[in-house]
Amino acid sequence: MKKKVFVTGGSGFLGINLIRELLKRDYEVVSYDIEPFTYKDCKDKITSVVGDIRNIKKLKQAMQGCTYVVHCAAALPSYTKEEIYTTDIDGTKNVVKTAYQLKVKRVVDISTTAVYGIYDHWPLLEDDELKGIGPYGIAKIKAEEECLKYRKKGLALAILRPMTFVGPERLGVFSLLYDWAYTGHAFPMIGKGNNKFQLLDVADLVEVIITCLTIDKRRMNDTFNIGSSEYQTMKEDYQAVLDYAGYNKKIKPFPKSLALTAFRILNLLHLSPLYKWVYETAPQHSVASIEKAQKKLNFSPKYSTKDALIRNYKWYVKNLDQFQKNTGKTHRVPWKQGILGIIKKIY
Repeated sequence: MKKKVFVTGGSGFLGINLIRELLKRDYEVVSYDIEPFTYKDCKDKITSVVGDIRNIKKLKQAMQGCTYVVHCAAALPSYTKEEIYTTDIDGTKNVVKTAYQLKVKRVVDISTTAVYGIYDHWPLLEDDELKGIGPYGIAKIKAEEECLKYRKKGLALAILRPMTFVGPERLGVFSLLYDWAYTGHAFPMIGKGNNKFQLLDVADLVEVIITCLTIDKRRMNDTFNIGSSEYQTMKEDYQAVLDYAGYNKKIKPFPKSLALTAFRILNLLHLSPLYKWVYETAPQHSVASIEKAQKKLNFSPKYSTKDALIRNYKWYVKNLDQFQKNTGKTHRVPWKQGILGIIKKIY
């Protein structure tokens, strides 16, 4: 009998990459998302339910009979404070509570390194103080607390804290870099870009999620940072995308203090194309230790940060005609460039 995986946020960037891999490995899949599941390549191969994780009654109906739960759904930092708190805290509580009540064998919760706040050291460790910045970071800390309550009750539950991850179907803030590279422009950077900057390929994140469903339960029942094992400075890895685009354009450093002041003012005026956590951490070293995941989950990332960015850029170019006219605030669509669109004309 096939094992059935319940994926919240199945219509999102991580959700679809996970679902495709689960299908390859002969799992049954239920996607539960507030947005319709529109991916034609696997739409007829799964059960898709349009539902909100804040609706516990519908959530419980949809989760019936599932072996595992992977909780990917979240309201991102670009959403309102109310949306973030009700979705990321209350919604997570509903997911883990329902999984516990239905005796689901394992849960994998997708958290974030945003729980550490603005980094003041590196590498980040799982037992570092959690001081998330803004509604999103704070909500994710509280969501983890809900998970820990049910882990203490006996629910086998892995909390994964991935670095920012990229790959097929990923747009969002990275669409800014890819657009500038594709159209032959230099790209501005907050500060000199000499800070170490670790990202993650979505394929590597998917692999560790599936490992948590299959490895000995005692080894997965913990909290793990997940990131690439090979990374350079932010300037070097972003430059690799411009080099691949082939226009001989360069990363253009922008004075850190001036750039941050400008973004802070734009944010107060609700005109910033970037949310606070992005621009405040961009000039900082951003590296998490993945030693714990390497030891307990046998995690071995396939892609370096540079490889992940270029792989995502290739997908962007190949699929450009599908999303060129759509913008929004999720990872599935390009973000509006705002004032960066004016700067692009100069660069």
